[in-house]
Amino acid sequence: MKTKMNTKMKKNLRLLGLLVLVFAGSARLFSQSPGALNTVKPSIADKDLVINIAELSGNAVFYPVDINGTRMEVLAVKAPDGTIRTAFNTCQVCYASGRGFYKQQGTVLVCQNCGNRFRMSQVEVRSGGCNPVPISKDNKTVTDTTITISKEFLARAKDIFARWKRS
Repeated sequence: MKTKMNTKMKKNLRLLGLLVLVFAGSARLFSQSPGALNTVKPSIADKDLVINIAELSGNAVFYPVDINGTRMEVLAVKAPDGTIRTAFNTCQVCYASGRGFYKQQGTVLVCQNCGNRFRMSQVEVRSGGCNPVPISKDNKTVTDTTITISKEFLARAKDIFARWKRS
């Protein structure tokens, strides 16, 4: 009887272990939101932002920047037409809410305040309304391999990040 009980307990423990593994794997899979496509680079502080064009694709890459104590973020993406687009990761309408920033969901950027969906092809091209604040060609230096956004230009945008990612 003792052997029968040990065998039954072992089977139950194996089943329990298997269920735990399945549950843990499922939880990890489902906890990754559609925004999990996002790549966030290491933060830089008080200097020019240099973006390596080779690391860009159709998925948004987010570049955290700290300018004189103000947290900011620039997003860069390769649009479907192959052009490289840049914008501040804050919404032109919702920035003051503290939740006016974007996360990628599938092939679109979604404002975390109002839910507006924004196609990658619209980044930097569209301004006004609920969309990321564009960083135009006049405000960056583009070479074959890099995009440089000056610290001075970043500092001028500090006000739109005053409440950024705060409720």
